[in-house]
Amino acid sequence: MQVTKNDHEQAGSRGQDRPDLGGPDPAPVFGALFDAHAAPLQRYLARRVGTETAHDLVAETFLVALRRRETYRPEAGTARAWLYGIATNLLRHHVRTETRALNATARLAAANPMVSAGHDGRVAERVDAQSRAAQLAGALAELSVADRDTLLLVSWAGLDPGEVAEALGIPAGTVRSRLHRIRRWLRANASETNSKSTKDESSREGEGESAGR
Repeated sequence: MQVTKNDHEQAGSRGQDRPDLGGPDPAPVFGALFDAHAAPLQRYLARRVGTETAHDLVAETFLVALRRRETYRPEAGTARAWLYGIATNLLRHHVRTETRALNATARLAAANPMVSAGHDGRVAERVDAQSRAAQLAGALAELSVADRDTLLLVSWAGLDPGEVAEALGIPAGTVRSRLHRIRRWLRANASETNSKSTKDESSREGEGESAGR
């Protein structure tokens, strides 16, 4: 798809956040949408299902968007929310992959806790942030698909509650109440869930060793 600079300017003039996708030539506006949203969408999906699967999902998201462009209503929401909604629906075919990855991260965090050492405060903060994310992985795996989508669209994708509501097709009030409930549950259960995940894995390994004797 070859898009000229003038094409991008024309697409931007119509409003990149709420573009008109119903024109006779969708190439310019979709070129602008891809430039604006493909990279952050790729990073978000990669955190959930890995780089290779994320690459395929981004391509599929834009193909689906192109085929369904007539269903997009600018007055109903932003193009970003619409694209993330399509990606979320596609992502649900990979729930098992995501859950396995989260459980593996939780086991790794329990077996090798990160320690923020040294005098570089920025490095220490980064390591500490990575540690907290790993410690939450087991709890994220325990969430329902709908709850996990809601939380991660805000926390990892950076959508606001209104955009999450547009992406998931639910009221904004539902998103806010769901986020409050999820965060409260995470604060209460993250450590316990990771401990349980590690114990369950150890138990499975022990059963495997007994069966092999």
